[in-house]
Amino acid sequence: MHLPHQRGPLHDLPDTPEAYDAVLADVVEQALRRITPEGGLEHPDCVDDIGDTSLGITSLLALAWQRGKDPRLPEAVRRSLAFHLRERVYREDNPGYPNLRVRDSRLPYARYTLAAGAHPIGDWPSTVWALLQAVNVLDSADGLVDDGPRAELLEVARGYWRWLTEATFFNPQEAGNQAIGCVVGGLMLARHLSPAEAGPVRARALALYTDEIRAHRVRDRGALLPPEHGGAYDNNYGPISLSFLAQAHRVSGEEVFAEDGDALARYIDARLTGGGFDNGGPRYSEQHSAFESVLGLRYFGRRIGSDLGRYRGDSRWERHACKADGGVDGHFAWMLVWQIQDDTPWQRTPSESFKRHQLRAGTVSVAFDDRMTPSLIEAGGSYLLPAAVGRQHGFGPVTDGFLLCRPMGEVRVRDARAGGLTAKLVTKPVVGRDHVLRYVRSLYVTDGATLWTTVAVERLDGDPYLLAGLPYAEDDGDRVRRTAHTEAASAGALRLTHPETQGPDRFDARAELTQEQAAFALAADPRGYGDPDEGWKHLIASSALEAGPVPDAPDDLHVFAVRYGSPDPLTVTVERGEDGITVRTSRFTAVLGPDDAHGEPELTLRPS
Repeated sequence: MHLPHQRGPLHDLPDTPEAYDAVLADVVEQALRRITPEGGLEHPDCVDDIGDTSLGITSLLALAWQRGKDPRLPEAVRRSLAFHLRERVYREDNPGYPNLRVRDSRLPYARYTLAAGAHPIGDWPSTVWALLQAVNVLDSADGLVDDGPRAELLEVARGYWRWLTEATFFNPQEAGNQAIGCVVGGLMLARHLSPAEAGPVRARALALYTDEIRAHRVRDRGALLPPEHGGAYDNNYGPISLSFLAQAHRVSGEEVFAEDGDALARYIDARLTGGGFDNGGPRYSEQHSAFESVLGLRYFGRRIGSDLGRYRGDSRWERHACKADGGVDGHFAWMLVWQIQDDTPWQRTPSESFKRHQLRAGTVSVAFDDRMTPSLIEAGGSYLLPAAVGRQHGFGPVTDGFLLCRPMGEVRVRDARAGGLTAKLVTKPVVGRDHVLRYVRSLYVTDGATLWTTVAVERLDGDPYLLAGLPYAEDDGDRVRRTAHTEAASAGALRLTHPETQGPDRFDARAELTQEQAAFALAADPRGYGDPDEGWKHLIASSALEAGPVPDAPDDLHVFAVRYGSPDPLTVTVERGEDGITVRTSRFTAVLGPDDAHGEPELTLRPS
């Protein structure tokens, strides 16, 4: 089976003016065939997320007219704008909406779904989306929209802003992407107001960003990130927040949006595999967005000098939202508008700087979590997640069922390059059940095609092994295929094990099940409401690569060695001397030296 949402890299999409004109031309033809006698442009199958969609198509028609002056479009824009103003602007409180600060305000808002009281929780983001569609229509209104409907739309947009910032609690879903989108809406609205009105709206938007978003950032892997559905980063919504930060910087010029966008972009760059696969999030751990993220990945990828467009987007939404029949849907149409207006080119080559939380070269990468335990290994076109044993998740030595990867002190990192090799040494103090402090030294070396991992730890009791990953997925062209195997070799015994019992808290990689599905099954709430990251923490056991110790290691050490990306036999020798621990393979020699004057471990790397 294939993962449903992670498909082709977004930077593979043509982004020339001609390519975008072709996209708009297709939207125009679909819209002209679809428009109802009342002027509606909604997809006939649209039920949820409907409040902004007709206006979104209107904004695309307006942009297409500005670029090509198609004589068929002014009438379609006029009729569809009238439809939105007449049929999709609500002023009576939605029954059951829980987040009002002011009842019966008569301020306009948009509904997530049309039926009164059917799903009122979604009205706040739907109103953000409607505000963004409205300001985009206003941006393209010159010579196209008459003064009367233009003034009415501006008044509705002003009302949307007031409903979002006065009549309701701000950001009630604790969703960073929605909140930053609201700020962008205020900044863009201000440009259409008189100076006396614009100043307070702009100031309020900036204050909301500072006090309600920036002040609540969440730290992960050394970065401060906008909070997303109760967590730090979501695979679907994180890049969307990046797009909103890009637009906020574009329209305001405020440096704070550039600084925070750079930080989020560097974080994404460090956790994203070279192949574009990623996993993890408090809302959707595997679902990837597509056109919604192009602006941010492209804009900030260029700023930080790295290929963020390798992110595998859902190609079914590569240009705009679509329904199951492939028909255009106007949801999030502003993201297509903005990426067309922005001429930033893709950065298509990776950054060469060392990153604490990543090792990357060629087709190999290792992403490290906040504790410097691998969260994802990529080699040979395969992806491995942390395996689980006895409710413990990670990569590291296991003895008597206890996984030694949780640090009990400062984690030290040293990077090195030599002769086409790239290496990272991670040194962790850990404590086992025997209450003895040990140091786990994990060496990762790659030539860009394969990955060597060597783990050394003071001698352990029992029959220890290295928990070396959960084989999970592999590249398959423009798709990612679920798998239960990977090409690997060990200097000791190597086995692939699977849970002995079945149940939702055991993950057998051979089952036709995704990590996200399994995580939601363990979460407190269902998909769309629950937290898959929190649910996954309840996993007791999983399929796992288990590697035995290297033969003839020094008497005071247990050493484990695994090579990912090749099944060829692996020979590793390990010696301890005055210079430290020396690791030799057919490809390199590495010396894990003593600590320097600052307590940092030394690492010497030489190609063989």
